[in-house]
Amino acid sequence: MKTHPREILIYYNSTSSADRKTVAHAQSMVKHVRAYEFGKTPSTGTSWRMILKSLDLHPKELMNKAHPYYQSHIRGREFNAEGWLNVLRYNPELLKAPIAIRGKRAILCTNPTDIYRLTEEYA
Repeated sequence: MKTHPREILIYYNSTSSADRKTVAHAQSMVKHVRAYEFGKTPSTGTSWRMILKSLDLHPKELMNKAHPYYQSHIRGREFNAEGWLNVLRYNPELLKAPIAIRGKRAILCTNPTDIYRLTEEYA
C-alpha cells in the first residue's frame, strides 16, 4: 500500500486512548490524515499483504497476545501465510498497535510518538 508523501494513513483502535493520541500526533504533522478504525473498514488479503511487506513483519508479530480471543482461539496454533492473513483480516481487533503508512513506508506505532519516525524520510 502506497500513499502520497504528504498524507498519512492510519489503521487504529478508536477505543484506545494511546491509539487516538497517535492519530492526533499524525494530524499535527501533516494536513492530510486518513484514519480508519479497526474493523470498520473492509480489508482484503491484498491490502494486508502490502502492509505486511511494508512493515517487514510476520502477521503474528502484530497480534496482541494478551487479547482474550487470541488466548482462546489462536494461542498455540500455527497457520500458513494465507491463514495468518485471514486471522488479521477477520480479527483486526487483535492488532496490538496502530499501523501508519506514508509513501512507501509503514510502521507499527507501539508508542504514540512512533508516528514521528515517518517524518525522517520527508524532512
